Amino acid sequence: MSVIAVDTPHGEARAHLHSADRPAAAIILGHGAGGGVEAPDLVAATEVAVSEGVSVALVEQPYRVAGRRSPAPARQLEAVWRAAAEELRADEFRSTPLIVGGRSLGARVACRTAVEMDAVAVLCLAFPLQPPRRKGGKQSPSRIDELDGVGLPTLVVQGEHDQFGIPPAGPNRTVITVPGNHGLRADPAAVGDAVRSWLPGIVRELEPQGAVGD
Repeated sequence: MSVIAVDTPHGEARAHLHSADRPAAAIILGHGAGGGVEAPDLVAATEVAVSEGVSVALVEQPYRVAGRRSPAPARQLEAVWRAAAEELRADEFRSTPLIVGGRSLGARVACRTAVEMDAVAVLCLAFPLQPPRRKGGKQSPSRIDELDGVGLPTLVVQGEHDQFGIPPAGPNRTVITVPGNHGLRADPAAVGDAVRSWLPGIVRELEPQGAVGD
């Protein structure tokens, strides 16, 4: 594993690189709002991806690099995400098909920017579908439109007791529930198994058709 600093319009980000041998694709993953790239579900997804011949970059947003827990505004998060992806595609992930994703807030950022980044698929860990109702407050709106707007093959891995709810499956969307809640800490191996059940199919779709007789 190596770490590279990424200059962005909103400060220094970091990309934690886990390289596969002769990678068929690459995944860029973002962390959750208050957590970092060491979250168990991100670690599990990374290990599975590398074992399946897919390189991984875990992007650490500048507010986390600076030691803060409160996330930056959405526009800043997306600007940092684009800058990190551009730098990775210019070097480490050059000419490599790109999958984007992340956990919770990171998954939302990936969904909103996947099409413009020419991603081939999206991996969402603990997508925060609908914030829990606060005592005495109104119900927050669902974020299903962010998922529906992707239009690419998408895997959502969700804890079966996630307090943010469980998104429905769709034409391009596979939803797999695993033990646990929104933190996805109860069974990281189940998270890894869910990713392993989906990722090789995405990679196979990227393989060029061999000549007759191959």
